[in-house]
Amino acid sequence: MKKVWRKKLARSFLTLLGCALGYQGSAYALHLMDIAPQYSLSAVIIGWTAGIILGGLLFFLLAPYMIKSIMQIIAWAEVRLQKVPPQDMLWGSLGLIIGLIIANLLVLPFSRLPWIGQYLPLLASVIFGYLGMSLTVKKKEEIYNLPTVFPKLKEKMTPLKFRNSKMAEEVEEKLVSMVCCKILDTSVIIDGRIADICETGFLEGNLVVSAFVLEELRHIADSSDALKRNRGRRGLDILNRMQKMEGINISIDEQPLDDALEVDSKLVKLAQILKGKILTNDYNLNKVAELQGVTVLNINELANAVKAIVLPGEELHISIVKEGKEAGQGIAYLEDGTMIVVDGGRRFIGELTTIVVTSVLQTAAGRMIFAKPKSLEKIG
Repeated sequence: MKKVWRKKLARSFLTLLGCALGYQGSAYALHLMDIAPQYSLSAVIIGWTAGIILGGLLFFLLAPYMIKSIMQIIAWAEVRLQKVPPQDMLWGSLGLIIGLIIANLLVLPFSRLPWIGQYLPLLASVIFGYLGMSLTVKKKEEIYNLPTVFPKLKEKMTPLKFRNSKMAEEVEEKLVSMVCCKILDTSVIIDGRIADICETGFLEGNLVVSAFVLEELRHIADSSDALKRNRGRRGLDILNRMQKMEGINISIDEQPLDDALEVDSKLVKLAQILKGKILTNDYNLNKVAELQGVTVLNINELANAVKAIVLPGEELHISIVKEGKEAGQGIAYLEDGTMIVVDGGRRFIGELTTIVVTSVLQTAAGRMIFAKPKSLEKIG
């Protein structure tokens, strides 16, 4: 019933709109024909009446199609807007407002131009409104990082009377947390390599550990399973070690999130709220976060990127440690953990030998090297 009532109301409104437009059209036509009320009042009344009736009748007949088209446009817009993150909508609205202000300021001097002057405000509003909305959404990361582009901005944002005081330190900490925020997940903490990366100085900015990640670490550390217990305690030790490092700021985020969400979903949600990046070595979390527009820093990808490049034909001196899956194969490892499959290397297990690289295969799990012994003789 409500839907039918709304359609009737919309059709009535469109009919009235058609009557108004018909009246305007007839008045304009009479003006072009130079028919004034004082000369031919009856002709004017007939013209107005005809315009109102024709406009109203036309819009009354077209109303169902117009309503259907409008509803389809609204439904299409709702579907598209539901996929837009809330922060993008906020930035887009802000950019739209700025664009409209600029458009009105620019066209004001030209609004009195003949013919084109009356259309300039609409044209400029559309162009600058779209540009403002589009640019603010696309450049939001650069806007967030403005304090890093202008180092003195952070100092200017701190009042003079609060500098060198505890309040100044709190303001600075909040500013740092707003820029280059990196959120640690449970797997990357337990892995431990994040601490070594921090010690080298390659990782900067504020590192955030959520309260639910800490709770998960404590739960693992209290597990009855010895392996899980050791992993959880290792993760807590890694965090304590990182907190003592100079130049590394680790903050605990305790804002509440939906308990019904899984840990990975909570991390993605937190990254969207803080406008931060997720540090992980979890392949599944990596893909889920990327699908939702969250930047991911994967430790495994970093490790693969810094591994030494080995080219086919290059010779290596390695020790084969075990046999491979195929007959006659031997397995060896480089210092960075890269596995080498040596065809015909089984006879050299436990011995130092020279191999020649035949091919290199890059997989999602890492890099694999295939080689063959240079000679049948062992080294040493």
